[in-house]
Amino acid sequence: MFKRIILSIKGLTRFEWMLWACSMLVILISFMFLRDRDYLTLSASLIGVTALIFVAKGDVLGQGLTVVFSVFYAVIALSYRYYGEMITYMFMTAPMAVLAVISWIRNPYSKTEVKVNRLGGKEITLLVILTALVTAAFYFILKAFDTPNLGVSTLSITTSFLASYLTFRRSPFYALAYASNDLVLIALWIMASIEDMNYFPMVMCFVMFFANDMYGFINWSAMKKRQNNSENLKKTLDK
Repeated sequence: MFKRIILSIKGLTRFEWMLWACSMLVILISFMFLRDRDYLTLSASLIGVTALIFVAKGDVLGQGLTVVFSVFYAVIALSYRYYGEMITYMFMTAPMAVLAVISWIRNPYSKTEVKVNRLGGKEITLLVILTALVTAAFYFILKAFDTPNLGVSTLSITTSFLASYLTFRRSPFYALAYASNDLVLIALWIMASIEDMNYFPMVMCFVMFFANDMYGFINWSAMKKRQNNSENLKKTLDK
């Protein structure tokens, strides 16, 4: 396991090292300006941006770290009564990340890169129906819990489900779904920070998540093109 982690770290490009370092620095600086420092929030944020840099590379290590981040984040969300976030990350994002670990291990392209998948029309239709059902169900659940900022919290459910499913299915569009979710969460934690500035690091956390997810889409698109070209070349040589 340790050798596998070292291999993943060595695989980072110079740009990825810079993006990771910048993400960590922004979160640490925002944390240092607070009088009442919440180290759980800091830990979750640092684990989160670390997970994303590896997810952006299609490395299963990122999904393992996503499981850890989901548990930490659910506890933080519960402290502000963001029940939607707590339920989503504890009972949807974390389990889906575990399934993604299994899926990515079973579908490798190389030692540190998963094979990119393409969704068919029927699966996309199914995804749309499932997303609508999940959103509707959670709206009433969150309403029953008297969740703050109900509309934004419900929208977060929608984007989180899309992102989790697409990640599990190894689609490059997972990153755009997560980027959309990041924007929703930035708004959600800004609202929380207005009442309690101790939550401000979560705002900066998701700002950096957004940057990492946009890079993830760019990198996964490049991975898909490279993998397709390699497969087409192999087919040509086999003829």
